[in-house]
Formats: sequence, C-alpha cells, structure tokens
Amino acid sequence: MSFELFVARRYLTARRKQAFISVITLISVAGIAIGVAALVIAIALITGFQGDVQDKILGATSHVMVSDLGARGLEDYEAMAETIRAIPGVESVSPVVYSTVLVTGIGESSGALVKGIDFERERPTSPWLQSLEAGGLPETGGAREGLLLGRELALRIGAQVGDVVGLVTASSTLSPMGLLPKRKTFEVAGIFNTGLYEFDSSTALVAIGVAQKLFGLEGRASYIQVKLEDIFAAPAIGARIQAALPPVVYITTWMELNRSLFSALKLEKNIMFLTITLIVIVAALNIIATLILMVMEKTRDIGTLMAIGATPLMVNRIFFFQGALIGVIGTALGVALGLGWCALANAFELIKIPVDIYQISYVPFRMRPLDLAAIVGVTLLICFVSTLFPARRAARVDPVVALKYE
Repeated sequence: MSFELFVARRYLTARRKQAFISVITLISVAGIAIGVAALVIAIALITGFQGDVQDKILGATSHVMVSDLGARGLEDYEAMAETIRAIPGVESVSPVVYSTVLVTGIGESSGALVKGIDFERERPTSPWLQSLEAGGLPETGGAREGLLLGRELALRIGAQVGDVVGLVTASSTLSPMGLLPKRKTFEVAGIFNTGLYEFDSSTALVAIGVAQKLFGLEGRASYIQVKLEDIFAAPAIGARIQAALPPVVYITTWMELNRSLFSALKLEKNIMFLTITLIVIVAALNIIATLILMVMEKTRDIGTLMAIGATPLMVNRIFFFQGALIGVIGTALGVALGLGWCALANAFELIKIPVDIYQISYVPFRMRPLDLAAIVGVTLLICFVSTLFPARRAARVDPVVALKYE
C-alpha cells in the first residue's frame, strides 16, 4: 500500500473532533449508492422489457420476409427458398400463406389471421410449437382438417382441443343464391401460446396446403419467412437475398417492421440513463463538500507532512484517493443493491403489467455486462472529477502558514 493511500484510508476511518464531517462522508457514500442502484434497476428494467418483447416478437414472426411486389403471391417459391437457404447465416426458410377470416366457435365469433405454414420446417426453430399448451400438431388424413388456435383466441371463442370451429373467408363462391363467402369447418388440434398477446389473440395456424386451397392460392405463397442465426445481421443478409432473387420481390426485415417500437425503447433507455445520472452528480457534490471540510480540518496535518518532506503532489494524491475511496465504496454498494433488487424482482415477478397492452405479464430485469460497465465507469469518472478541486486546494497549503502557531 502506498503512503498516500495509507494516509487517505486513515483519514476516512479515524475518529474526528467534528462529527459533522463523518456524517457528510456517510451521506456522500449513501447518495452515490442510491444513485447507482437506481441506475442499475432502471437500465435493467428497460433492457429486460425490450429483450423480452423482442424475443417474443421474433419467436412468432420472421427475421426477414420475402414478399411479392404485385401482391399476387410468389409462384416459384420453392426455388426461391432453396436459393435463400444457400446464403450463409440463414437458419431456416419456409413459405407462408395467410389471409383474414371470421372464426366461429361454440358461442362466439372473432376476426383472425389464418396462416398456412409448413409445420415440419417451422417446428425446429419455434419453441412454442415444440411445447404446445394443449393438444398436438394437425395431422393429415382425418375426417376434418386440423388447426392450431392461439391461447387468447381460443379463450375468446370458447374453443378447446377436439372442438369444431368454422372459418368464413373473404373470398366468395358462386351459388344459385349468388356470391357467398367460403365456409369450412376445422377441428381444433392444439392450442399454442407464444407469450405475445397480439399474436396469440388473433392467429390460427393450418397446414400450408390447406391454406392454399382455402384462399385460392394453389402453387403460390403469400411470402417466404426467413430466420437467421444472428438477428442483427438481418439488413446485410436481406441485401444478399434481394441480389440473389428476381426484382419482382421486396425484402422486409424485423427491424423495419418494428422500428417505431424499438426506437422508442432505445430513446427511453438513453433518457433514463442521463436523468438518473444527475442523482449521481448531486451525490458527487457531497464529496467536494466533504473533502473541502476535511482540508480545513487537516490544515495542520498537511503542514506537518510537507515539513517532513511530503510534496504538493503527494498531498494532492492523498485527498484524491480519499474521494476515490468514497466513490468506489458507494459504487460497489449501489451495484450490490441494484443487482440484489433485480434478482428479487425476477424471482417473485414483482412488476406486473397489463398483458393486453405490453404483450408480457411482468417485467423481467436483465443487466447486460456492457451496461453495468458503463454505469460503473460513468459513476467513478464523476467521483474522480469531483475530487480534483479539493485535492488541488490541499496541495496549495503553505506549511509555514499552517504551522505558524505551533
């Protein structure tokens, strides 16, 4: 331990004639700890909320969507899918057929989006298809075609596994009574729950071949959904897909589809960080007050140190280390308090929110190592800067004046 650090530690722990300085020191440590804990909790809350919503959105939708410019459907979609699979970074590729319908249950009817997918291709990359809330995947060859209902949609129309529901499509058929909407009955094979309320409350899934016949899209797909190994590579891989396919298609990434949501969350996170950092700055002002009072109390000690050979630089370091110790102790306590609260909130799901508005039932707290490093770094920087003025003032003490009446 260096001489300067030893003296700084002694100054912090030794009993003082003026108890007021000790109280100010404790207030400084507590202020920094509270500020850091608030930063950790706020950033972990926003990061957890953003991450959970992002995981649920991307778990139920595609990372890159390949669509037809003419809105007539992709005709040669299997060849396009093979071309896309050959691109590095692509995890899975599957065609999708979709349209809006009216779903009729036992006593309720509801509008819904019916998606026709290839269950065999989708299942390996969709955990919610691997563990359905009830029932199983639709099987071919039965008396009726099967479908999967989202959990919230099934609750709304009062349907359970094994029940028969009717689908009324927007397309029409010609009959002696004129044009009538198509109607087809399905058996509920299973109920899925992705955790994304908007998806679970408005989506039904059928086999892609069934959907093509139902919506008159034989041999065509509404779009091709692509899932990637790295979701943040979507813009680069989307550009490669665009270059490899005919110009009649256009590419949409998950970032473009959810740009407004994630931009708002990112802005909120930055504003929260800057706002709560003000708490740390206010707490750092107490460090300045503490060190100035301590310099006034220790003027004679400073004169004695200089008289026996201590240089102004050494005195500067003593009070710099003293302020730095206050900052380090406060930061360490704040990080411990913040992470402890986050662990407690996750264990007991303390922050409940309306699932129909926010898509998730409670807010998880997640602290990324880089965010934690930024919080610690900014806090320590503020604390270190706060020590500069008092330390320089201590270094300018004239030993002759300090020891004048000794």
